[in-house]
Parts: sequence; C-alpha cells; structure tokens
Amino acid sequence: MTNATETLMEFPCEVPIKVMGRNSDDFRGIMLAAVEAHLGPVSPDCVAERPSRAGHFISLTITIHVDTHDTLRRVYSALHATGRVLYAL
Repeated sequence: MTNATETLMEFPCEVPIKVMGRNSDDFRGIMLAAVEAHLGPVSPDCVAERPSRAGHFISLTITIHVDTHDTLRRVYSALHATGRVLYAL
C-alpha cells in the first residue's frame, strides 16, 4: 500500500512543520533539538513562533529540507517523543 503523503510530495523538498505545545521557556529549544538531531542546524529564518492569545500555548512553524519520506517520518517521531507536542501538522 502506498502512503498518501508519498504520492503527494516529491522529494527532496521544503516542508513546513507546525508543532504546538504548552508555552515554556524551553519549548522552542527542545523542538529545534529534536529536528536538528536528524537534519543538522536549522536557520533562525526557518522558524516562526506564535503564542496563543492567552499565552498558555505556543506554536512553532519550522520549515525543513528533507530528502526522503522516511526522514520526514523520523522528524515527526522525534518531535512527538519529546512528550511536549500537543499537536503537529
């Protein structure tokens, strides 16, 4: 069976990943460390941060360059493995 993502994306490509979690001083660093463990350094220009209206939650959009679907899957897995991600797109 073919994964729908594999049929819709051509690799290599740029992918914006949005992660949301509880707002804390270390959320951004933890998320970037999880991504960088698989892809190397992420340029600050590739990261957008937005707090929720009340400031309790934060979302990061990290635009990454991936060569394969497997790499993208590993990055999502690493983000979720932090235990800090409430939602990821």
